[in-house]
This record gives sequence, C-alpha cells and structure tokens, in this order.
Amino acid sequence: MKIAIHLSLHFSLLFFVSCYGGDVYDPLENALKIQRSRRSVLNHVSNEDHSAEYSTSPVYMGPQDGLKGVDKISSLPGQPAGTDFDQYSGYVTVDPNHGRALFYYLAESPANSSTNPLVLWLNGGPGCSSFGNGAMKELGPFRVNADNTTLSHNKYAWNNVANVLFLDSPAGVGFSYSKNSSDYITGDAQTAKDSYTFLVNWLERFPEYKTRDFYITGESYAGHYVPQLAQLVLQNNKITNQTVINLKGIALGNAYVDDETANTGIFDYFWSHAIISDEIHDGIISNCNFSEGATLTDACEDYQIKARVAKSNIFFFDIYTPLCSPFSNSTPSISGFDPCTENYILGYLNAPDVQQSLHAKPVQWESCNMFVNTHWQDMPFTVLPVIQDLMASGISVWIYSGDTDGRIPVTTSRYDISKLQTSVKTPWYPWMYQGEVGGYVVGYENLTFVTIRGAVHFVPSYQPGRALAFFTSFLEGKLPTDH
Repeated sequence: MKIAIHLSLHFSLLFFVSCYGGDVYDPLENALKIQRSRRSVLNHVSNEDHSAEYSTSPVYMGPQDGLKGVDKISSLPGQPAGTDFDQYSGYVTVDPNHGRALFYYLAESPANSSTNPLVLWLNGGPGCSSFGNGAMKELGPFRVNADNTTLSHNKYAWNNVANVLFLDSPAGVGFSYSKNSSDYITGDAQTAKDSYTFLVNWLERFPEYKTRDFYITGESYAGHYVPQLAQLVLQNNKITNQTVINLKGIALGNAYVDDETANTGIFDYFWSHAIISDEIHDGIISNCNFSEGATLTDACEDYQIKARVAKSNIFFFDIYTPLCSPFSNSTPSISGFDPCTENYILGYLNAPDVQQSLHAKPVQWESCNMFVNTHWQDMPFTVLPVIQDLMASGISVWIYSGDTDGRIPVTTSRYDISKLQTSVKTPWYPWMYQGEVGGYVVGYENLTFVTIRGAVHFVPSYQPGRALAFFTSFLEGKLPTDH
C-alpha cells in the first residue's frame, strides 16, 4: 500500500513537469520505481535469459540513394553567423511494416571532418531525446538563447574533434515516431535492435563513414543503451554478409548500469554530502537490501521516502546549482550555464520553421516521452556482465562521472567498478585543465575511470571545457593528464 501511494504521488507530479532534469521530474526514478514494483511480484528474468533477446539476426536494409542530400540542413533558424561545418538531419526507417523511423542529427567537424572519427551520442531516460538534450543542451554545436528563437555557438562542442551523430531512440522519443502506436511500448532489447538497424542503414546513406573509427557514448540510462548496442554491433560484425562497423570504444557518463549500486551509491552520496541525516542513512543501511531478488521492506521504503523528503528543493542532477527561477530572465550557475535552458529548447524545437529546417515531422516536441518511460518493458537488473564482455573484447571502455551529480553519483560509479573486479594499472591521480584540477583518473585493466570536477549529471553542460578535454583524451586512447 505504501508503495502504491508513493507511486501515485510520483505520477501526479509527472504531469506538471515535462523537462528532463527539471526541478521535480526524474524520468529514471519513474521508470525504476515501476520496474522495482514489477520485480517484487513477478519472477525476475535472469540476465542470461534476457541476453538471448539480443541474439543476432538479419536486419532490414532500405534504399538510401539520394537521401543524404535531402537531409542536409541549409541553415537552422537563428543560427549564428560564421557557422563553418555541415549538418544533416532526417529519418532512417527501421521497420517499414510498422512505419517506424528514427530521427538523427549529424554535426560534422569544422576541420578534418573527412578523417575525424564518428561518435554516436545517446541520452537516456528511458524516453528522453538525444537531440534536444544532448545536442542542444550539452555537447552539440549550438545553445538556445533565452529568446527561444536564436542560437549561439558552443565553443566546446564535441564536433570540434569528432563527427557527432545524435539519435532519438526509441520510436516515440523526440522527433522519432511509428505509425503503429504499439511500438511506443518497448524496452531495452528492441531499442538496441532498432539502433543497430538505424546504424547499418545510416552508413549506407553516408558510406564515407563505413570504415571510420566509431565510438558510442551516452549518459544516465544510456548506461544500458550503450553497452547493449555495442555488444550487438560486435556480435553482428561476425556475420559476413552484414555491414562491419568499426567500433573502437564506448564511454558511459554518470551511467545507470546496476540497480544495487544505483541505490547504495545514491544514499551514501546523500549522506556524505550532508543532504540526509545520520539517522536516515543508518536506517537505510539497517533496513534495506538492494541486491537482486531481495524483498523491499516497509521500513526500507519509509527511510527512502524520508531521504527524498530531506533532500527537499534542490536540483537533483547537480546538488549545488541554483534552480531555474521564474522571477528572473536568467539564473546562471557558478559555471555560467543557465538552468532555464530546457525551457528555451522547448520553445525553439516546437517552432514550425525549426522543425521544417530539421526535416522533422511536425509534432509537439518534448524533452522526454512520459508514455514511453512509464510503459518501459524489459530492463535487466544489471548490465555489468555486458560491460565485462566488452572489456574482454579489446575495445576501449571508459566510465566518467561528474562529481556533483546526485542522480547517478560518483559513488555509484565507483561501486560499479568494484563489482567489475578489474585490477588497477595506473593508480588514482589528478588530471589538470587550464592549470587546475579538472578531475581524477584511474587506469584499470581494460577500463578507464575519469571524474570531471564540478560537473553535474549532464557533464558537458556545466563543465564544457573539462568535458571536451576528457572526450579528446578518450578519442586519443590516452589517460587525461594536462590540457
């Protein structure tokens, strides 16, 4: 009964807040509560059984001739003068029978675009837009100004060093859609399959990238998306009649990869950062067993509710930043990032001329699709075994963490790494950015862990310079030292 009441309260809040990272709305917590309640009444599907859903099979390949030229963006409304790179956006059909198509945005590099690697960026949720959140708020070439109609350059955009591809996935998210509404009830396995189908078709549309070094990056619930897609790519690369994708590495930012560590890490972080009391923390430690298959007791639920009440009115995704204030035009954080940015993006991406310039189907765009999020189906308890497989495959595996994030905090990432049971090669040390500590790094066997000092859940938003420095090191395959 207590769980039902708490879920009811949570759902009532969702309908008043639509922005990912808003003052109240937490799409990841919403999805996790539903999954955890299901697990308490259903027999849990083991990771071994679940992984069978990712088995390789031939994928749909559609005609791509001439579509690249159609997708080229001549100019975005309000785009600043001096924009010196090519950008493309449009749809790739992944299921013609259902009319299911995924929206992408490509920002090529202003220099060396013909040789720079291709990087896929995925936002999580589940159900949140990689284009609206990732490109327009975090690491893309533009930021939306407070007038909702003009753009400014992001001088720390990741397309400075790579050609960056943003994918709205699954269908129903951002500008992606299906003509069959049943497709909006989906989960991890179908999302991975559709993302792979997107990739092989997109590479036919952009064949110059077929042999290019390829990386998959993302944050939050993309801690599921990225490893699962990477695993599927490597599996399908073994099929000779399929496109071989030159996957070189993955990077997971403030990533949800394991449910136990997500719980233990968040409450330990709250306590160590003076957000909850000793009594609440002790109550959680004494009454909660977050391991797979354990029963959630009423006492544990009570203490978790107390912890979230004690957290009170702070920006969950950065415990130190100001909230978006309705009483002023701008409320810049210490880093200079405006926490009202999501409001500006919402206004900009719903302008008809913007949607037309993006070759997007006219739609009421939203940061996250609450229907997709609430109806998420398959979600394995942990993807750490998948990450271990990727580590053993020889590709580069990086985990990075903004250290002021309260949603998937740095403590959770460290607990994740402990579960991976890998040995230290290069001990913990500070890496430098512009003469001061940019964060800390540990080199493990087949794994690199990097923190970004002063960064939030959305690392490139609040620490763009340090984020670009870390990302450059990731592409170079070198531990960050001094930038």
